[in-house]
Amino acid sequence: MSKRSRLQCLLALCLPAALLPALGQPLSGGAFVSALRSGGYVILMRHASSPRTSPDAAQANADNVEQQRQLDEVGRSSARAFGQALRQLKIPIGRVLSSPTYRALETVRLANLGVPRTMPQLGDSGQSMQADRSGERAIWVRSTVAVPPPAGTNTIIVTHLPNISEAFPQSGDGLADGEALIFHPDGHGAASLVSRVRIDEWTQLAAVLPGK
Repeated sequence: MSKRSRLQCLLALCLPAALLPALGQPLSGGAFVSALRSGGYVILMRHASSPRTSPDAAQANADNVEQQRQLDEVGRSSARAFGQALRQLKIPIGRVLSSPTYRALETVRLANLGVPRTMPQLGDSGQSMQADRSGERAIWVRSTVAVPPPAGTNTIIVTHLPNISEAFPQSGDGLADGEALIFHPDGHGAASLVSRVRIDEWTQLAAVLPGK
């Protein structure tokens, strides 16, 4: 799919029937942004772009004392732009949950999302992103995504590709760095997938649908 087609699909949103108005008219991009402005959604995202290897002492950020993987220039830039786009779109963020890994926390910090709550279930369990064969991590992620955010806010969860693809194998497969799945919890222990958004597409949305 071309970049233009992806943006058109994003603006049309292809929302499930449960999220369409009673008259059956599809929601526009503006209606979707308005929905996020009202809160009630969960943004489950992969951390921004990061090299697949850890930096050496000379390349590590000053606060990266354990020399964990950290964001590269693209990741730092896209994380900042993502946070700025949310603010331009006036999308309120409440709870922020994050992997305890440096690259996930760096994504949260550069996006200026607020103070995150780190959860071990969102990390790599010290296994270098190996799959969790027990399935417990996937169950935890699914149940957490189904928790409605506090009234008038949206929840952001920053984690890693294996955690997302294990929990949502059909929709999370091949998620790019910084890409997000957006869910709408129903308040009864389930959540509907609303959209899949690349990290750069938030900036595109902000340019097309500036906050008013």
